[in-house]
Amino acid sequence: MTQRRLAMALALLALLAAPGLRAWAGEDEPKAPSRRPDVHFVPTPHDVVEIMLRLADVKKDDVVYDLGCGDGRIVIAAAKKAGCKAWGFDIDPIRVKESLENVKKNNVGDLVTIEEKDIFTLDLSKASVITLYLLPSLNVKLIPQLEKMKPGCRIVSHAFDMRGVKPDVVATVACKDGNERKVYLWTTPLKKEKEE
Repeated sequence: MTQRRLAMALALLALLAAPGLRAWAGEDEPKAPSRRPDVHFVPTPHDVVEIMLRLADVKKDDVVYDLGCGDGRIVIAAAKKAGCKAWGFDIDPIRVKESLENVKKNNVGDLVTIEEKDIFTLDLSKASVITLYLLPSLNVKLIPQLEKMKPGCRIVSHAFDMRGVKPDVVATVACKDGNERKVYLWTTPLKKEKEE
């Protein structure tokens, strides 16, 4: 009888370890991104998040999209501070899982949605505020999507500008860690800079 139980336990263990069956056992193993992420995740400091949301003048009736949401801190802060709907998008399933956990911890699941998506394929037309912490070349790559947004929408970027588009405001944030960081704000329609 003991050998039979041991054999059954080993068989069950083998089943649970088999690929694809971990989810059945309640373990969600993150899958690989659909393509390689464009940037390595570096979180925006909380004091910069605060300034980004203030510069964009986020209100309850806004819809905030964070493109490359990382751990979800910007959409969570927007929901908690303004009570608005906020969507976080990231191509990395590990970041999506972390964001979803943070949304749950912060009890903002009624306001915040996190999705695994490629930000360069998104329809941004439902957003009134876009938040970014991407490299300058990626901000530029988003221009065709941003140009389709309704007039008066706000786009705010931590650290990086958008070559060829004049910002409405460039703020310098003195952070608690002793570093200074830039925050850029644009409104739609985007103001193209004249090429020399």
